[in-house]
Amino acid sequence: MSRASSAAPERAAAPGGQLERKFQRLGLHEPADFVVHLPIRYEDETHISAIAAALPGRAVQVEGEVLHSEVLLRPRRQLVATISDGTGRLWLRWLHFYPNQRRQVETGNRIRVRGEVRQGFNGPEIVHPRVSKAVEALPDALTPVYPTTEGLSQAVLRKRIQQALSETDLSESLPESLCRRLALLPFAEAIRVLHGPPAGMSVHELIEREHPAWRRIKFDELLAQQLSLALARARRRAQRARPLAAQDAELLDRLRASLPFALTAAQERVIREIASDLARSFPMHRLLQGDVGSGKTVVAAFAAAQAVASGHQVAIMAPTEILAEQHFNKLAGWLEPLGLTVVWLTGSLTPRLRRQALEAIASGEADLVIGTQALIQDKVHFPRLGLVILDEQHRFGVAQRLELNRKGDRQEDEGGPCVPHQLNMSATPIPRTLAMTFFADLDVSMIDELPPGRSPVITKLVSEARREEVLSLVHREVQSGRQAYWVCPLVQESEALQLQTAVDTHAWLRDAFPDMVVGLVHGRMSPSEKQQVMEGFRQGSVHLLVATTVIEVGVDVPNACLMIIEHAERFGLAQLHQLRGRVGRGTGQSVCVLLYQGPLSAVARERLRAMYETTDGFEIARRDLEQRGPGEFLGMRQSGQELLRYADLQSDTAIVEEAREAAAWLMHHHPDHVRLHLNRWMRGRQDLLRS
Repeated sequence: MSRASSAAPERAAAPGGQLERKFQRLGLHEPADFVVHLPIRYEDETHISAIAAALPGRAVQVEGEVLHSEVLLRPRRQLVATISDGTGRLWLRWLHFYPNQRRQVETGNRIRVRGEVRQGFNGPEIVHPRVSKAVEALPDALTPVYPTTEGLSQAVLRKRIQQALSETDLSESLPESLCRRLALLPFAEAIRVLHGPPAGMSVHELIEREHPAWRRIKFDELLAQQLSLALARARRRAQRARPLAAQDAELLDRLRASLPFALTAAQERVIREIASDLARSFPMHRLLQGDVGSGKTVVAAFAAAQAVASGHQVAIMAPTEILAEQHFNKLAGWLEPLGLTVVWLTGSLTPRLRRQALEAIASGEADLVIGTQALIQDKVHFPRLGLVILDEQHRFGVAQRLELNRKGDRQEDEGGPCVPHQLNMSATPIPRTLAMTFFADLDVSMIDELPPGRSPVITKLVSEARREEVLSLVHREVQSGRQAYWVCPLVQESEALQLQTAVDTHAWLRDAFPDMVVGLVHGRMSPSEKQQVMEGFRQGSVHLLVATTVIEVGVDVPNACLMIIEHAERFGLAQLHQLRGRVGRGTGQSVCVLLYQGPLSAVARERLRAMYETTDGFEIARRDLEQRGPGEFLGMRQSGQELLRYADLQSDTAIVEEAREAAAWLMHHHPDHVRLHLNRWMRGRQDLLRS
């Protein structure tokens, strides 16, 4: 199969080691990796178009004679040429060029040109076209374009992929009966079609990934993921954990009796589900979902109390100090009167307080330890860690989640090593398709009702031009005895700029409201400073709290009924939903004002529309998943690899269902095929799926 050569000259081949490092940046280590490194698009170089038919916005391939060629020095140095095929003329332009490109377009040469046509000053033109000699034979297949990295050309990548296809065993990893039942193309046929589609095949079907060959690849990828998660679940079932059946059931009864509120039916159901898991001899791995304000913290308190009542320690890790502090205040308030020792551990503690906390943990005196990533430091030792609770677990990296769980790895009893039980909490509801794929190995509990007396938050979209109206609204709320948040925007993801914006906004609002106490909280304040401001806000002496997104999760002030989110268009959907969840925690009607500045991008417009149209966390999550994709949604993007390269959770739901059913069938009936399939598709990526 011949290929037209690239216009840009192929630089001298990189030394073997350097070239291999470039391949490795793409995750390409073995020939089998190259086989499943599939094109992102295709170019049709199988026929020649007439120049007269070359329309702006279309990618074309034409042949013609060079009529004119020169290097212009103004307005900038560039190479320009004109070609004709008798039906029309086409201008070619290079803003950066090599000497051999200039030789390619010498007057009188007959050349073949490929690229996207645009309307130039002198007529139709192609900027930075790819050029080859007109005498070269046309390829007999569409030309694949692969994901690549800097310094790695398509020509080198294509050559290595073709070499891998000839070296690799492409035999079936699935039973013939399964392929026949699901009408799947043979793997070898699907792979060869996608790497070299024959001329005449629908480019649209290939690019949109609707061709049967793509369906086979998507199924294989989703099946590998389902199998990997099923094996992870089986491995956990084979591990040992200390059963945490409460020896002191009275402790749980006293906790329930001491609460100043009644638990909802959903909370009671979830508490029973977790209690049953904790009493087993293999580790719990449960996801607790509940929308903002649904009462997950008190459920965590019952899980912690059960673990402590069975003689074990509990660690709760939160992504921010403010959220960790909120948990500490609530849990200590509920559990310390019952005789439990609750310890606080963050990176900002003074050396003396940190030393005291570490000693309490290591001695076993600390029953419950609440903190941030400081919990995973080497100096932290738990002698009897029985339960790990991760709040907003998607905010932690894979390595961080694993590290906290390993704090209990060295514990043993007469039956051998034990690992702690794990409870993951999330206020970001997981859409069904995501739950079926990335959380297929988890037991999921859902708090699907809010505490009684809470009204849905009213959301208003307000243009920057109506800022004075917003100030009047804030003034009315405070005058009526309520409190308000004013959240400052993200500014180019810069903490320094975000901080300055908060400081400036605080000063401006103090001038605007001389009769109010306006507080300020941000990530660079010391814990004692933040605690002082937050305590003033909780007590009502601070009327208006200016904050960065450090208050995104965990702040619970029922009297705060108004939130202003400045430059709301700069926030993601999940953040906006979490921020809105800071109000609506009392019995009064709450309002969230999304203050935006136009013109809005299409994505920002969709985000704000979603926030205005619904307060349903699942619907918000579904739209957020559409915009960001599963990697960012789950906090796994830092892995450097896409979790799903080919399947799409929005459009491939039917294939997800097929893969789930097939995985269960293969695990039961064809374990050898399970191993073959995972060897082809996962190749060390299993840890990215679950920790």
